[in-house]
Amino acid sequence: MKLNEITDNPGSRHAKKRVGRGIGSGLGKTAGRGGKGQTARKGGAKAGFEGGQMPIYRRLPKRGFNKPNQVDYNEVNLSLVQAAIDSKRLDPKQPVNAAALVAAGVISAPKGGVRLLGKGELKAKVAFEVYHATAGAIAAVEKAGGSVKMLKPVEKAPDAK
Repeated sequence: MKLNEITDNPGSRHAKKRVGRGIGSGLGKTAGRGGKGQTARKGGAKAGFEGGQMPIYRRLPKRGFNKPNQVDYNEVNLSLVQAAIDSKRLDPKQPVNAAALVAAGVISAPKGGVRLLGKGELKAKVAFEVYHATAGAIAAVEKAGGSVKMLKPVEKAPDAK
């Protein structure tokens, strides 16, 4: 291969379309934009506007519900906790809560609390202080000789408008 033999891939470069350069070019006068009206203007039609017809997003029924005071939890699997204990980042003799998990690098920042999930296996005897735990996670912790203390989440007042 030589420097003077290097070329672009076929079709990677396109010639710029020159519009409004006379009737003989095929793109003169209206420059491919058609006649007058809303679509000939800059910006075109508004998104979701269907020419006065009832738009589809208003024709279809609303579904679902968004909880106004929903709590966002840090979800932690037992396998992550066991990996942190194995690498000596987490002390199994101390209670495992959000602050201990942040210090160990298991979670990056505490959100609304910790939610313990049962994926993985726990070998160490650990005392957890969490806001929520699945039944499988509680069974696995108790099988290893540990305990799970449920904390009561702080109730947020709904936004007054």
